[in-house]
Amino acid sequence: MTDITLRPDARLDRMRRACTGAFGAIIVFSLCINLLMLTSSIYMMQVFDRVLVSRSGETLVMLTVIAVLALSTMAGLDIVRTRIMQKVGGWLDDQISPVVLDMSITVALGREGRKSPEKLRDLSEIKAFLSGPSAIPILDAPWMPVFVGFMFLLHPMIGWISVSGAVVLLALAILNDWITRHSSAAASAASAKSLGFADAAIQRADIVEAMGMRESVLARWNRLNQTALAAQNMSGGRAGFLTGVTKFARQLLQIGILGIGAWLVIGGSLSPGGMIAASILMGRALAPVDQAVTTWRSARSAIDAWRRVRSLLEREVPDTTTTELPVPDGKITVEGVSFVHMGMDRPALRNVSFEIAAGETLAIIGPSAAGKSTLARLLVGIDAPHTGHVRLDGMEISRWNGAERGKYIGYLPQEIGLIGETVTDAIARLQDNDDALVIGAAKLAGVHETIMKLPKGYDMPIGASGSALSGGERQRIALARAVYGGPRFVLLDEPNSNLDAQGEKALQRAIDILKTCGTTVIVVAHRPSILRHIDKILVMQDGMVRMIGPRDEVLARVMPNGTTAGAGRSDTLQPALADALPDKTGLPTDASIADENANSTVNPTGTGKLSFG
Repeated sequence: MTDITLRPDARLDRMRRACTGAFGAIIVFSLCINLLMLTSSIYMMQVFDRVLVSRSGETLVMLTVIAVLALSTMAGLDIVRTRIMQKVGGWLDDQISPVVLDMSITVALGREGRKSPEKLRDLSEIKAFLSGPSAIPILDAPWMPVFVGFMFLLHPMIGWISVSGAVVLLALAILNDWITRHSSAAASAASAKSLGFADAAIQRADIVEAMGMRESVLARWNRLNQTALAAQNMSGGRAGFLTGVTKFARQLLQIGILGIGAWLVIGGSLSPGGMIAASILMGRALAPVDQAVTTWRSARSAIDAWRRVRSLLEREVPDTTTTELPVPDGKITVEGVSFVHMGMDRPALRNVSFEIAAGETLAIIGPSAAGKSTLARLLVGIDAPHTGHVRLDGMEISRWNGAERGKYIGYLPQEIGLIGETVTDAIARLQDNDDALVIGAAKLAGVHETIMKLPKGYDMPIGASGSALSGGERQRIALARAVYGGPRFVLLDEPNSNLDAQGEKALQRAIDILKTCGTTVIVVAHRPSILRHIDKILVMQDGMVRMIGPRDEVLARVMPNGTTAGAGRSDTLQPALADALPDKTGLPTDASIADENANSTVNPTGTGKLSFG
C-alpha cells in the first residue's frame, strides 16, 4: 500500500522511477520475442532450400530441434513479459488507487466538485489495458523494421512492397481513428446521458410511481436512447467500412507478395524457400499494424484515462501542518470571513466575524439562503474562506492535518450519509473500533436502545449510505458518529430535521452532556425547540451576521411576542425571522458591511448587550 502522506507530484516522480526498470525489461523482452519470431520463416527457408535439395534427415532433425528451442524460448519470454505487465498494472493500481480516492474526495469537497468515482474507473481501465492483450500490438509495432529489414535481405522489391503495405495499413488506421473519433465520442456521450436519466428514474422510482410519471419517463428515455442508438450506428458504420477496407488491403498484400515472389523465383532472383518466407514475414510484419486498427481505440481510451488521472494527481493540494498539535480546548474564532461559490457573483458569506469560547453552545439561525450551511462547512474545515480566517484554538482550521483534526471534530451534515457496512462501522468512522466507545457514543446520542432493537443490533448491515435504516435512525446514528471519541468541537447542521419527539429529547440531552464535558457545540437550527439548551444565538441574513448574543436577548428581538424556544406558533423560526429581520432591499452596501459586522457585539461570555448596527 502506498503512503498517501506524500504529495501527489512527488508520488508520480517516484512511480516513474520505480517503473523504469520494469518497462526497460518489457522492451528488451519484446525485442527478443520479435527476433525469435523469425524462427518459422528461417526454418521454412532452410527446409525448402537445404533439406529438400540435400534430402538430409539429420539436417532436418537438427533444424527442427533448434526451431523448437527458439520457439520455446520465445513462448517463455512472452509469458514472462505478460506476467511483468500484469505485475506493473497491479503495482500501479496499488500505488495510485488510494491516492486517486484521496484526491477524488478532496475534489468532491468543493460544492462544484463532481462527486463521482470516475477516476477510479479510469485507473481500472489503465490496469486492464496494461494487463490485457490490447497492449501487445503496441509493444510489437516498434520492431516491425526488423521484419522489413529481413525482407530487404531476401530481395529489395519484396522489401519495398512490405514498406508500401505498412504505410497503406497505417494510413487506414489513422483515417479510421480520425473519422470515428468524434462520432464515437458523441455516441458515448449520448449513451451516458440516456443511462444517467434511467439511473435517476430508477433511484427515484417512488416519485415516478406516486406522481404517475412512468409513461413520461419511458417516453423521455426512449428519445434519449434513440439518439444514442443513431450515434452508435453512425460510428459503427464508419468503423465497419474502414475495417473491411483494411482487411481487403491486407489480403491483397499477401497475394501480391506471393505473386511477386513466384515471379522472382521464375526469374531465378529468389529461392522457393525465400518466397514462402517472404509471405510469412509479410504477415508477421503487418500484424501489429493490422491489430492496431482494432486495439487503437482501447489504447487511446487508456491514454486519455491516464491523462485524467495524472491531471487529478497533479492538482494543488491544501497545505496542512505535519506537526502534531496539542488537544484543542475548542475555542472557535471567525475573523472577517468571506466566501464566494464558483460561478456566482454574489458572495455567500461577507465579512463574517464572531468568537465562541471553549465549552459554549451557539445556534446559527436565519432565513433560507442566508449562508448558514456554507458557514458550517468553513467551520469544520471542508472549505477554506477566500478572505479571513477560521481558527480552532488559534490554528487555521483548514491547515490542521485531516486525520488529526478529525479526532477533535464531530460533524452532522444536513444530508445524512452513513459510511460502512454495519452500524458499528458507521459510528466508529471505519476505525478499528473500541466497542465501549461505540456504545458510549450511541448512548450519548440516545440511540442505543433503538440499535439494540434492530435485527442484528450493532452488527446490522446498513446498506448503501444507510439505506436500510429509516431517516430518523440514520440521523441519530450520524449524531452518535459525530460524538464518537469525545470530540472537542461538534457542529450539528439541522440535527432534528428527521427526529420525532423522542429523538428531539435525546438530541437535547446529548447537547447538555456535551456542554457538561466542556465540548464546544454549534447548531444550525430551523426549529425553535432546540434553542432552549443554547447559550448564544447568531442570526444570519444574506451572508452577514445580523445579530449575535445571549439566547434570551436575541430571542426577545426575533420573537418579540413572547414566543419561547420550544413552544410557539410555528414549528420553525422562519416566520419570526421574516418579521424580525429587515427586508433585503434595506441591506447595507458592500462598502458598509465591515462597519456593520464591527458594530455587532461579539460577546463570548454572553453578558453584554446586543447591537444591530
